[in-house]
Amino acid sequence: MRRRAADPRRRGWRRVRHSLGARLVLMFLVLALAVTVTFMVGMQSAFRGGWQDYARPLVNHYVDLLAAEIGTPPDPERAQALAQRVPLRIRIDGPSVHWDSQPKDGPAWHGEMGDSPWRPVRVLADGHRITFSLADLSQERRTRITGWATLAVLLLLTACAYAFARHLLRPLREIRAGAIRYGAGDFSQPIVVRRRDELGVLADQINRMAGDLRDRLDAKRALLLAISHELRSPLTRARVNAELVEEGGARDALLRDLGQMRDLITDLLESERLVAGHEALHREPCDFNALVRGVVAAQFAERAVELELDAALPQASLDPARLRLLVRNLLDNALRHSAGAPRPPQLRTTQTPAHLRLVVRDHGPGVAPEQLAQLAQAFYRTDSARQRETGGVGLGLYLCRLIAQAHGGELAFRNAEPGLEATLSLPLDASTMAARN
Repeated sequence: MRRRAADPRRRGWRRVRHSLGARLVLMFLVLALAVTVTFMVGMQSAFRGGWQDYARPLVNHYVDLLAAEIGTPPDPERAQALAQRVPLRIRIDGPSVHWDSQPKDGPAWHGEMGDSPWRPVRVLADGHRITFSLADLSQERRTRITGWATLAVLLLLTACAYAFARHLLRPLREIRAGAIRYGAGDFSQPIVVRRRDELGVLADQINRMAGDLRDRLDAKRALLLAISHELRSPLTRARVNAELVEEGGARDALLRDLGQMRDLITDLLESERLVAGHEALHREPCDFNALVRGVVAAQFAERAVELELDAALPQASLDPARLRLLVRNLLDNALRHSAGAPRPPQLRTTQTPAHLRLVVRDHGPGVAPEQLAQLAQAFYRTDSARQRETGGVGLGLYLCRLIAQAHGGELAFRNAEPGLEATLSLPLDASTMAARN
């Protein structure tokens, strides 16, 4: 359990560590702190050096003259005249005299009444203490305010610099989103080129590259469709001629091979139609459980299949023809890879608040973990020898994935140990969910 709890933290730190935006934020924060510390240390050093070498001896001499003018014992009248003549606040504390030049109107004394650079204290021979400070605001408070104001200005400048850098790097987010679209095969929306700097030139070059890829893919699809259409006619004539051949093993083998060629051409044409996504679908209200029962009864009546259908499954807007093809391919794949298994394949339907789900599981040997992500790729087969006895040409699961994506859903695979489990998840439309509620 601890390992699972730590994994999200490690993944989050890895994303931050490899994020350009996060590194820029960190750089600006470090820069702001470094500039602030450097400024404060430099100013304090300069001020301390000037104070120690020049200002402090003069201030001490001047304070000694002021204390001598007040006299010993201190005379409040002299102190009052002195406070009126110069902008000073004077306070006297001692055995016989307690006097303050600003007892009510002046600012309160902060901290201990000890000696400090901006609040010098003189102790007279008779034990009286005379404290001097500026009359309006202590220099200590001014220094503190100046320091905080400097820090605030530096942080504001840092925030402005980061906002400007984020604005400069904004095309990177759009380039990333465009690259994801192009990688998924969606070339309908190009990357918006907002500037003519290096990032704008990069976005324009990526758009041109995507246009070239789209043209090549369109040419490949057009060639594939043309070849498939052209093969249908001679294939049909060959099958008619094969029917006239004398019955026997050779005739059966020929008809079987011609049937496989026909199925391959049909799957190729169907896969190219489904590339258009939802635009290729013919949706209508569909009872998914009835559709599944119909496929099993029509094409797998003589094969053992365990059905577990959710009776409360609602009707949904689906393409029945494409869903029948999907169910047929998933069951055919499960039956082909569970020969000799202790249990027959299982097919069950379930529902979530927003999805219909179809789960098909066999109890065969399963597949290697590194092959799971490639199962639904075109012409991919786990059998490297590509023998017909162990599977088709590698288009069945690819068609299933295209059908799921065209419906806005997804098809996922996992090793069920034993066997392989395929899960189809189809979203329910808004009207269906409203009817359920």
